[in-house]
This record gives sequence, C-alpha cells and structure tokens, in this order.
Amino acid sequence: MITFLKKPQAASLVILIVLLAAFAIAAPTFFSARNVSNMLAFMPELGLIALAMCLLLTAGEFDLSVGAVFGFVPCVVMILAQGGYLPIGAALPAGLALALAIGAVNGLIVTKIGISSFLVTLSMLLIVRGTALYVTQGFPLSSWNEPGPLVTALAGSFQAGPFRIYASALWFLGLAALAGYALNRAQISNWISAIGSNRAAAVARGVPADAVKIGLFMATSAVAGFAGMISAFRINNANQNSGTEYELEVIAMVVVGGTALTGGRGTILGTIVGVIMLRAIRNGIVMIGVPALAYSIFVGAIILGMLILHAGLRRFGGRF
Repeated sequence: MITFLKKPQAASLVILIVLLAAFAIAAPTFFSARNVSNMLAFMPELGLIALAMCLLLTAGEFDLSVGAVFGFVPCVVMILAQGGYLPIGAALPAGLALALAIGAVNGLIVTKIGISSFLVTLSMLLIVRGTALYVTQGFPLSSWNEPGPLVTALAGSFQAGPFRIYASALWFLGLAALAGYALNRAQISNWISAIGSNRAAAVARGVPADAVKIGLFMATSAVAGFAGMISAFRINNANQNSGTEYELEVIAMVVVGGTALTGGRGTILGTIVGVIMLRAIRNGIVMIGVPALAYSIFVGAIILGMLILHAGLRRFGGRF
C-alpha cells in the first residue's frame, strides 16, 4: 500500500474513486448509461490535448495557446472548404499544418531566444484568438455537415450495449498508448525527463534539448487543432471562441494527475485519471444542482482541494 502511495498517480486515483462515489450517492443517475455517454462525448477532446501537454510539461514547458488553436483550426478548415479553396480532405491537413507552424514558432522562440514559455504562449494565445475573430468577423461558422468517411472517423459514434461510444474516445485511447510509449519505453522518454529535470546536464550528455522541445510544442499544438476539428464535426459548428480557458483546464488535468508542473516527472496514466476526474467534477456538480452562477466557484474550490489532498497523500507516501 505504501509503495502504491509513492507513485505520482496514486493520490489522483484515490481522489477519483472518492469523488465518483460521492457523486453516485448525491445523484443516483450519475452512472446512468445516458450520463456516462454524455461525459464520453466531450471528455476525449480535452483529454487529447492533456496527453500532449503531459509530455510538454515533463520537459519543463507548457503551452497556453492550445485553447486558441482548438478554436482557430476548425475556422480555417471550414473557410477553406466552404469557400471552395480546398476540398475538405485537403483543408484538414492544411489546418493541422498551420497548427504545427504555430507550435514551431512557440518552440523556436522559447528555445532559441530564451523567453519563457508562459510569456511566449500567452502572447500566441492572443494572436491566434484575435486572428480567428478577424477571419470570421466574429461570427461562428457552420461546420461540415456532409456525411463522409472523414466525419465518421473523427466524430462518428456507435452503440456498445446501453452506451454510445464516440470515435474521439478511440483516438484518445490510441494517443494515450502512443504517449505512454513515448514517456516510458522509447529512447525519447529519457530525453524528455532529463530535459525537464536539468536541461544543462541533459545537453552535456548529448541530448538534443532544443529539438525535443520544439517537437513537443509542435505536437501539442497539432493535437489541439485536431481535437478542435473533432469538436467542430461533433457539434456541427466552428466557433472562434471555442476552447476559451481550455488551456488552464488541460494543465489542471495534467498536474492533478501527478505530473510535476516544474518538469522532470510525468505520468500518462495519471493524466488519464486527471481527465476523467475533472470531467466528472464538471458533470457531477451540475447533476447535484449547483447554481449556474456558482459553477466556476465550485469547480475551482474542488480542484484546489484536490491539489492540497494530492500533495498531502504524496507527502504521506514519501515518509515510508
């Protein structure tokens, strides 16, 4: 038991079990097929970004522009496709290429100029969000409503017994497996952890720190754009304001899951637990009747309480 508590994701898992039990008691329909299906519809979209953010945080950086990219890429793709500039099959890669470029700019400025990722990505958030507002003139765009293999692959769904499973959940599981391999099995896993723990020492040992960080910034931005397209197809709407404040929620998911905000330690399993936890909180407090105007108060208070409890459990485990 003590060995289990020493693991970074252990406290998160304990807290998740307690929360789910509390919501199940307070709201008997919390685990109903309909409610679980509703949670599964939205959870993977933020979860995809959280998985990429986990890798970036482990390397000692973070990206505040992911929420803006989440809203921006679908707008660009829909303008290209609906305006007749590109077919949808080419517009989507073009949008993702733009997301990769945004990530590359973030990474290059952070690594080559030496400005903190907080300031760089905060500035990029404003640039990308402002560009989205400008190109759409402030009006949401109807998403691609023509059925086809692309829409089905990104936003399709199927019944699994009483539950409705969305394609985004399969993308989430696939990326979780890939991120887990990258963080725990592949050669790059040692590089990522070493860079986050002590960049100077990692460079001295021959680790290509700048290239790794730039690659992680690009991957995080691309995943954010991809998640935005999944959301746009699912709700049939591309809104330039989509993803507002997602960056903070994603970072909370990752940190609550046990990844160190200062870098050097990351856990994909903990991130998955954190994703489920925050989505369950948002869903559960609505079901127990929290007033709409007090919604953010309760979410913030619960997250803060979880972080304190998380730290306490890890300190307790560290004594043994």
